[in-house]
Amino acid sequence: MKIKAKLTFGVGLLFVLILALAAISGWYVNQLKKDTNNILVANYNTLQYSRNMLLALEDVSSDNSAIDAFQKNLNLQRGNVTEIGEYEATNLLVKHFNGLKKQTEDSILISSIRKDISEVMQLNMEAINRKSGIADETAQKAIVIISLTGTVCFLIAFILLVNLPSNIANPIKEMTESIKEIAAQNYHKRVHFESNNEFGDLAKSFNTMAEKLEEYSESKLDKILKGKKRIETLIDNLHDPVIGIDETKKVLFANEEALNISGLRKEELIGKKIQNIAVHNDLIRNIIKDIFLPKAENPTTEQLKIYADGKESYFEKEVVDINILPTGEEKIEFIGQVILLRNITPFKELDLAKTNFMGTVSHEFKTPISSIQMSLQLLENNQIGSLNEEQKELVNGIKDDTVRLLKITGELLNITQVESGSIQINLLPSEVSPVIDYAVNANKSAADHKNIKIDVSANDSVMISADSEKTAWVLTNLISNAVRYSYENSTILVKTEIQNNQIQFSVTDTGQGVQPQYLTKIFERYFRIPGTKKEGTGLGLSISKEFIKAQGGKIWAESEYGAGSTFYFSLNIYQK
Repeated sequence: MKIKAKLTFGVGLLFVLILALAAISGWYVNQLKKDTNNILVANYNTLQYSRNMLLALEDVSSDNSAIDAFQKNLNLQRGNVTEIGEYEATNLLVKHFNGLKKQTEDSILISSIRKDISEVMQLNMEAINRKSGIADETAQKAIVIISLTGTVCFLIAFILLVNLPSNIANPIKEMTESIKEIAAQNYHKRVHFESNNEFGDLAKSFNTMAEKLEEYSESKLDKILKGKKRIETLIDNLHDPVIGIDETKKVLFANEEALNISGLRKEELIGKKIQNIAVHNDLIRNIIKDIFLPKAENPTTEQLKIYADGKESYFEKEVVDINILPTGEEKIEFIGQVILLRNITPFKELDLAKTNFMGTVSHEFKTPISSIQMSLQLLENNQIGSLNEEQKELVNGIKDDTVRLLKITGELLNITQVESGSIQINLLPSEVSPVIDYAVNANKSAADHKNIKIDVSANDSVMISADSEKTAWVLTNLISNAVRYSYENSTILVKTEIQNNQIQFSVTDTGQGVQPQYLTKIFERYFRIPGTKKEGTGLGLSISKEFIKAQGGKIWAESEYGAGSTFYFSLNIYQK
């Protein structure tokens, strides 16, 4: 328990007991007062009235005013009846007095009245004795309860007096001795308080300080300097530009590669705030443009095009946060960042060569494929000659392979456009129906082969701003995939809806569906779902994504594994 809580609890408990003692004492005093008032108000007054009636009774025969005095005190007594039997005695007294008023000289009535008054007085005197006993019992109880409460208060105060000073003074004494040891450079000294109070926190902080002092005392400056030189030499010999900044964005180091591409001298960079350098240097400004953004908005890597080594070069930028855990502490501390620029120019050149090769090969494939298709058409012409059944099967097989090869060649040509950045997009006002009709007709033969029905629900009331040729290609590809993966005798739904000033196309199939872990990957280039037996290059969805993205739209998919998939893409509505 915390010291503050202990003090609050102890003093608060003592305070509560004192309040309880005062309340109990006040209650019993009030009870004694009530008992005393009962004696004084009820019984004492009756005795006083009885005495006055006895005095008036002596003068009844000789003084007429005595009758009035007796009557007055009798009336007061009738209103002050409080004890058992007092009511009957008072009524008897009234009866005898009424008779006396008629015969004032009747000694028998006077004697009876004296007896009645004596009876009333006797009853009240007995009540006084009884109530005095009750008051005594109340006083005795008060003495016992107040004594017990006072004893408990004394014991608690005594316990606090014995324990509290030692609980506070002893840790302070131990801490003082430990501080003296640290002052004497005995950094191995530690304090150990088992409690989880303020002294426990103080001991933890003290031990952390002692650990740091011990760490600093045992380290040597020459080791630190050698380690610093090693790191600097390593950074300077890297072939990629590296810039290091501290938590205040001040430049700590920059290797020769970073100086060369920035065109700055070391004294112009080291020790300066990097945002101040960026004001006069376009490259530095481009490099640091996103390090001031929140972490969620700051991309981990980014590609930059920089003129270096006499040519346009490509660099991949990565910003690495430097976080450390100080000795003896639990909270990680941010101490700066390192900006790495990896030279990926050779990889870009290889990628460009690959793209050019794919484009050249794909283009060159088109001519022999067209020749093969023409030859197949001639073979199928009965005017040239008839084919037997085996020859027809061979021709059909070659025909199917030629169509598939032509589709792959088209996809390769499209992907080379995407990779080279030479996609030509012609955004024009376009109707929705022709695009859908083209895509449905292109897949009608394949759908009929599997007895699949294609239902269309389109909104023809608006125009879209799109490249109709590439949009039709995307929709054709989505329907083709739906036909390929749907079961026979099923239905494919092609639908358009207006959503937030856009037209949303959707293609829903009734196939196996896509597992959740692959939904985010199916639009990646060359990706194919593991275990699938369907033919394909893994490029169709990737090309579709690029075509839709180039038109300012987006494409995505939803799927329930085992129940089919729905592929969506949206394009802007044409605004006149």
